[in-house]
Amino acid sequence: MHDLAFWGSVIVFLITYALIISEKIHRMVVAMAGGLVMLLLGFLTQETALKDNIDFNTLGLLTGMMILVTITRRTGVFEAIAIWAAGITRGEPLRLLALLSFITAIASAFLDNVTTVLLIVPVTLTLTDKLQVNPTPFLIAEIIASNIGGTATLIGDPPNIMIGSAVGLDFNSFLIHLAPVAFIILIVTIALLLLIYRKDLQVDDHNRQTILQLKFKEEIKDWRLLKKSLTVLGITIVAFVFHGVLHLESATVALTGAILLMLVSREEPEDILLHIEWPTLFFFIGLFVLVGGLKATGVIGELANWTLTVTHGDLLQTTLIVLWVSAIASAFIDNIPFVATMIPMLQEMGQLSGMSLEPLWWSLALGACLGGNGTLIGASANVIVAGIAEKNGISLTFNHYLKIAFPLMVVSIIISHIYLYWRYF
Repeated sequence: MHDLAFWGSVIVFLITYALIISEKIHRMVVAMAGGLVMLLLGFLTQETALKDNIDFNTLGLLTGMMILVTITRRTGVFEAIAIWAAGITRGEPLRLLALLSFITAIASAFLDNVTTVLLIVPVTLTLTDKLQVNPTPFLIAEIIASNIGGTATLIGDPPNIMIGSAVGLDFNSFLIHLAPVAFIILIVTIALLLLIYRKDLQVDDHNRQTILQLKFKEEIKDWRLLKKSLTVLGITIVAFVFHGVLHLESATVALTGAILLMLVSREEPEDILLHIEWPTLFFFIGLFVLVGGLKATGVIGELANWTLTVTHGDLLQTTLIVLWVSAIASAFIDNIPFVATMIPMLQEMGQLSGMSLEPLWWSLALGACLGGNGTLIGASANVIVAGIAEKNGISLTFNHYLKIAFPLMVVSIIISHIYLYWRYF
């Protein structure tokens, strides 16, 4: 029989989760409240939470990248890229959809998907407005592309940041193991999107000419700041590639890049810090403490034991179950709390069974990042795009998104299933 603390922590966790999914109260407030209840009820101590559960590497990496992008954004470079894309595609909406999806995926791999959609979506809305074309297909394509691109690297998607940080996997490991399959999934997904929307995206010649007259160089507001930003961003990305060799944590690299850019750009620190997404960072802190409570009361260990019993400790079975469970779960619940719960469970399974965990980490990353595409609440980027759309009077409903994105997510998981089996077994 389990004690009171065991069931108490489970109840706190489930109530917190239900409130996060309901979206009635802001998820940061809910996660922090859940974490604090774990502390107030004595399921774990504040010292344990700070020392063993809050992952400062994840928080530092996100903060550093947010500062870098906030300063770079002021140069107008992201608007310029969008105008350039419209020119290259001659204002043809289907070609523009494909190119913007590619740009979103590549940017998400190196900036993180939340940051990317914050930059790309407002610009996309300007372009679709000038072309007088329905923006919804573009928004759906960009959400999906941002999550696929984010799957490819350590810094692309919060679940990858959390896995890399907890397990000690470096930037290059993610690039070698996940970028090839992410690229294949991206190509297949864009092809299917073009097939789905081929009849919906028509534009008249006058609107196309309007957009072709725009000059991308005119969008750059500050050339000096652009040179500084791109130089520092370049140095930071190179440092990410070598951070394993340099024995530096990814947070150290991101924060060094951020502070270096603040030094050379002389931007007002107060102004920059106002643009950091503090609710996202505190949401993470709350989650880390919440999962810490489950760990301290033995719930995670129990789950690991049960999973091993079901799969008989077979690595292939476990890998494929983790992939599909992660994908389906991440479609309906935000993939960040899901991964926060899974990491200690898989570590516990490794200790109990002595099996090699490497394929399991890749299946968790693929399942959680790609599964996030399944519904409008599956990943942070999705929620942010829906919010921007709403602000601009565009209706991006849960059901409309589900009809397009869920089947595409299933296709991406089937490709991942084949890839994992072929590469590791």
